[in-house]
Amino acid sequence: MPADRLHLVRHGEVHNPARVLYGRLPGYGLSADGRRMARQAAEYVQSLERPIGSLVCSPLQRTRESSEPFTELFGLEPRIDERVIEPTNVFEGRRMKRALTNPINWRHLRSPDLPSWGEPYLQVVARMDAAMRDAWQATESGDAVIVSHQLPIWVTHLAVTGALMRHNPTQRRCALSSITSFALDEDGTWSEIAYVEPATLSGAVDVGAV
Repeated sequence: MPADRLHLVRHGEVHNPARVLYGRLPGYGLSADGRRMARQAAEYVQSLERPIGSLVCSPLQRTRESSEPFTELFGLEPRIDERVIEPTNVFEGRRMKRALTNPINWRHLRSPDLPSWGEPYLQVVARMDAAMRDAWQATESGDAVIVSHQLPIWVTHLAVTGALMRHNPTQRRCALSSITSFALDEDGTWSEIAYVEPATLSGAVDVGAV
């Protein structure tokens, strides 16, 4: 039997005192508040009283650390899946407000539908969908959890709901340690069944995603 539900969990707050776009850069782990947020997400899933049969996370430090409370509460070691990683982005390591005011960078904004500053949205959707289906089928019983990043989770939501891929990155409904839940219907299509923000976000810094 495959999974019953699949939960896409975003990582918690990242220690990012320079407030740069960290993307796939190494060395960006959770802040103290981020660890608390990750714990609150895992505790929320536990409160659903649904068995968790598998745990997957991206290879980046912040998602691996965000999976640790799930390991503690459910006794599952995460399987690393490169397909649920943060997309590439030409603005990695920069402060976005400064980068966008520099005319030399405007060429990267020429095609927001793709987007032209990073990995194409449709490519992100395709790899996320493949990873989700593999996790679903590999879960012998209960629910599957995938700890990923804001943009992959958000474009998955857009694809599943039939919305346009082009969007304002500042208006994504994908908060730190949020949980977006899906079911795979009999016809092989995903349905989004829930979105929750179980973590306390007061004072959180969330500037690392574009």
